[in-house]
Amino acid sequence: MIHKIDETISVAPQIAPEQVAGLAAAGFVAIVNNRPDGEVADQPDGAAIAAAAKAAGLAYTAIPVTHAGFSANQVTAMAAVLEAAGGPVLAYCRSGTRSCNLWALAAASKGGDPAHLVEKGARAGYDLTGIRPMLDALSGKA
Repeated sequence: MIHKIDETISVAPQIAPEQVAGLAAAGFVAIVNNRPDGEVADQPDGAAIAAAAKAAGLAYTAIPVTHAGFSANQVTAMAAVLEAAGGPVLAYCRSGTRSCNLWALAAASKGGDPAHLVEKGARAGYDLTGIRPMLDALSGKA
């Protein structure tokens, strides 16, 4: 199930290679994989999704986020992908939570208002209150 955050970004649980052509048909221009390969035995390999993205004409970027949390490099990479995409991006992980959190951190790093980011996340079904202090710090509103 895809959760639309706004016109530029949607997040989703794990996708499969056979879904990628449909994502392109739905108007997405890029896919961001926030899930490390091998997290669980039955998840599709990132390389298979990357190949399907290439075949469908979509950009593909892997920014894996482990349970250790988020790094400045990951936030910077996500912000760069969103800035360069030129259209709607789909980010995915196991449930969509890490993708939503990373989007919010990237948006805050570019000056996004933390309260507005938390509200957008909530409308998409994700609770960002746990990372609010990081959003405040990254946005310069702490």
